[in-house]
Amino acid sequence: MADLTYPLYPIFAFLGFFLSLVPLPWHLQAWNSGTCYFMMWSSLACLNQFINSVVWHNNALNPSPIWCEICIRILMGASVGIPAASLCINRRLYHIASIQAVSVSRGEKRRDILIDTGICVVFPIVYIALEYIVQGHRYDILEDLGCQPALYNTLPTYFISYMWPILIGLVSAVYCVLSLRSFIRRRVQFNQFLSSNKSLTAGRYFRLMALAACDLTFTIPLSIFIIWVNTVANPVAPWISWEDTHFGFSRVGQIPAVLWRSNERLVVATEATRWFVPLCGILFFALFGFADEARRSYTKAFWAVVKPFGFAPAPATHGKHFVSIGYVFLFVCELSCAHPRFCRRFVQPKQPLYTSTGTSSSPSTTDFVAREEKLPHSPITPTSSSYSSTTLTSDLEKGMQYVPIDDQCNYIQQSVAIAI
Repeated sequence: MADLTYPLYPIFAFLGFFLSLVPLPWHLQAWNSGTCYFMMWSSLACLNQFINSVVWHNNALNPSPIWCEICIRILMGASVGIPAASLCINRRLYHIASIQAVSVSRGEKRRDILIDTGICVVFPIVYIALEYIVQGHRYDILEDLGCQPALYNTLPTYFISYMWPILIGLVSAVYCVLSLRSFIRRRVQFNQFLSSNKSLTAGRYFRLMALAACDLTFTIPLSIFIIWVNTVANPVAPWISWEDTHFGFSRVGQIPAVLWRSNERLVVATEATRWFVPLCGILFFALFGFADEARRSYTKAFWAVVKPFGFAPAPATHGKHFVSIGYVFLFVCELSCAHPRFCRRFVQPKQPLYTSTGTSSSPSTTDFVAREEKLPHSPITPTSSSYSSTTLTSDLEKGMQYVPIDDQCNYIQQSVAIAI
């Protein structure tokens, strides 16, 4: 039976592997340990699925037993590692939303990293070790899927293996609800914390909430569905003893596609579990791969790649030219104010002219000519004795306002300084 998802699935798996690691550098700088573990587990799981889907396409051979031993443990670890990383993200978001102090010390950050490492690294390792208790034989090889863990369908399997994704998802859901409630109640203090925190912005906070909510949406229903399929498809065998469970442990099951695809429920459960992995990686990139810091990193990486070929970004000279022109204009104003013969008095009407009857009328050409004749033709400074207070009073009485030259120059200099 042909695999209808080939080569689409390997492409998406490789994209999930690559895109998951793109935002990793700036999240490492921000000490976002839960987010970093989410990227690492998603990327590792996508790489594992990519290799399996390519090597075991249209075959169920066993060319590399060592790789299969590693592969099944990656699958086991990722099955709880990704939900555990989502739990750490929700836990951190809750602490931020219910923060008591505006600043967080370096020691508190280290403590949070240690806690996240215990949840996302130590716990999956312990989980992988416990899986050996219910592992019936070494592994199975499914055609088109590759190496898969071979768990004995007995009652302890549900407590050792199947219940943990659901339990982790429920704890994450509690943290998610508490985060929303704390955020609604304490929005002012939350905004103060974000304004003082350089590693976390409001946009990144809400993107993390969206990522955790999407993970919860898929983790819990998918885990419940897998438990139901395993219960219905295969009868639950009783636990007899350690020797009975591990009888013939070195055996490797090689199952062609025509057999395992004949069970529709098993096909749905397997494909849903398989596609969940690249979906996590692509979803993470969709939320964080187009942020401001991501676009800046893409620009730096692009110019670093093309620089050996003689390409370089155009210098941002527009602002520099504007500042230079502003300084030149300011210098000209200083020079003009230092030499009064380059300055002119600004004379403007103070109020409209009125006739003797009290109604306004437009000034005639004769009025402008008469007013122009009364203005001095030689440049006069405010300290000159030729322009006396009597003349100034006469101008004001005729509706004219005199602006001192020093005030004119000061106004121009201030305007240029503000523009620069």
